[in-house]
Amino acid sequence: MNDSTTPRIGLALGGGSARGWAHIGVLRALEEAGIVPDIVCGTSIGALVGAAYVDGDLDRLEDWVRSLSLQTVVSFLDFSLGSGLIKGEKLIAFFRSHFVDRDIPELARPFGTVATDLQHGREIWLREGRVSDAVRASIALPGLFTPVQRDGSWLVDGGLVNPVPVSLCRAMGADLVIAVDLNADLLGRHLKTQPVRVSRQTALPESGTLADTVVARIQSTMAQLGLDRDDGPVPPAMLDVLASSINIMQVQITRSRLAGEPADVLVTPRLADLGLMEFHRASLAIEVGRHAVEHVLPQLQELLRGAERH
Repeated sequence: MNDSTTPRIGLALGGGSARGWAHIGVLRALEEAGIVPDIVCGTSIGALVGAAYVDGDLDRLEDWVRSLSLQTVVSFLDFSLGSGLIKGEKLIAFFRSHFVDRDIPELARPFGTVATDLQHGREIWLREGRVSDAVRASIALPGLFTPVQRDGSWLVDGGLVNPVPVSLCRAMGADLVIAVDLNADLLGRHLKTQPVRVSRQTALPESGTLADTVVARIQSTMAQLGLDRDDGPVPPAMLDVLASSINIMQVQITRSRLAGEPADVLVTPRLADLGLMEFHRASLAIEVGRHAVEHVLPQLQELLRGAERH
């Protein structure tokens, strides 16, 4: 405990791709309850939202994500045939120009994020350097975003090792940690039975899910190269297979880490029906995040009162 009677509150924002917009609703609900975290840590999408929040850009971020359409999200996808489907350069360039882009120690309060050393499997805590560089490393979902090189190491998504960074919050001095787990109910999400088929002459769809659009674009490219096949049973769409595999991995890792490093209060937005890349459904995610805080608010307020009495 710090020297004052008020505990230092840490907020650990977990990874979860598009489900991460729920963090905005969580922050709004905490703010309305008069609860302001002293330390903010994030993994993957939690790093992006956390960075914007710490720098006072949450209003602007919320306005932007609520305005996202399927077409806008697709426009950020700079496809690659290298070590990831998406380079991520367009997204980070936008983040740098519209939101925070300064050294982490210059932020208004302590902030840290998590990435994974691809070669050694080590958990890397990023608490120095440019905010945008740290966020880009933390969101580098394997197979989807290309890895990031930093200090001679290739870094990928921190969710591989620490999906909800409670340990980082405590290491940075938090007395009480509020954690947001976006993966609590993911194993109930079912694969789609039919992917979108695109022939050489078929235009890309103007509507549907982002996964449908991305798969359609990839299949269109494969068709042009003569690599498409239309015979036999139709397997689940590639992004659905990838998303479901990532869901399984993150649920298991999250359960393991939280069992050994429990948060004082765990917020669990229920967003299993929100797809990995459905960033255009922000309004739903934000509302679910807000409601998730309301469920645990009495417990949190009691903990804070008890900590202040001691």
